[in-house]
Amino acid sequence: MNEDWKIEVLNEKERRGDFHFAVFDFDGTVSLIRRGWQGVMKGYFVEELSLFAGPGETAASIKECVDDFVDLNTGKQTIYQCIVLCDEIEKRGGRPGDPIDYKQEYNRRLLDKIDYRLDGLRKGEMSGGDWVVPGSYELLGALRGRGLELYLASGTDEQYVLDESRLLGVDGFFSGIYGARDDYKNFSKKIVIQRLVSENSLSGPELLGFGDGYVEIENIRDAGGFTVGVASDEVNRRGMDEWKRRRLRQAGADILIPDYSETETLLNYLFPA
Repeated sequence: MNEDWKIEVLNEKERRGDFHFAVFDFDGTVSLIRRGWQGVMKGYFVEELSLFAGPGETAASIKECVDDFVDLNTGKQTIYQCIVLCDEIEKRGGRPGDPIDYKQEYNRRLLDKIDYRLDGLRKGEMSGGDWVVPGSYELLGALRGRGLELYLASGTDEQYVLDESRLLGVDGFFSGIYGARDDYKNFSKKIVIQRLVSENSLSGPELLGFGDGYVEIENIRDAGGFTVGVASDEVNRRGMDEWKRRRLRQAGADILIPDYSETETLLNYLFPA
């Protein structure tokens, strides 16, 4: 076994192995294409908020403010972070633009940063395996092989999630892929999960969730499901990211793992004999 890999059990549950449905977050949980998005968003938001800095505000205090609200809303649709940016501008006496405009500019900046990855995947010059959390293909295939229905729910715009999941070759594993939409009030990970539970008359122990952020873990937990916190180190692709680990512990994840590279060990835990 990889010495950097372990299952950290935070909430021992006797009922495991009855799973019929699994919900995955996308960025950081399956895909690494958007690795570095936080730096792009935070840098842009600091630029915007600095234009309205109040008396006594410093570059450090503005950065801390942006760090706090971006981190707090990570996992939600991108528009919510843009809405908070508008609120912070208003607090400083400014007149913000439309949150959608900020979201579009953030998307433009991020796509500029990651375009070489998308282009490399489209041309076959890069391998999908280089841009997924290690072991993703093996785990998704094994869960499908056990008869689970898999769903993808992301706070990234749906058009991008559909395109990027196809480029990575993971789209075929999922019965449904959901991402953010312009009518953002009618979509959330929580809504997707509630719909799955309601339409399939699920009890909590039949639902399995994987995520690297607070929101999806909390949503699955609130539905009574079993939560796997994926504290993926997106840069080194091995071992746990300590910031994610702390956040996932706070969110109430049942177990923590760094990735899926020890697929068989993880499956043996989730589906005890």
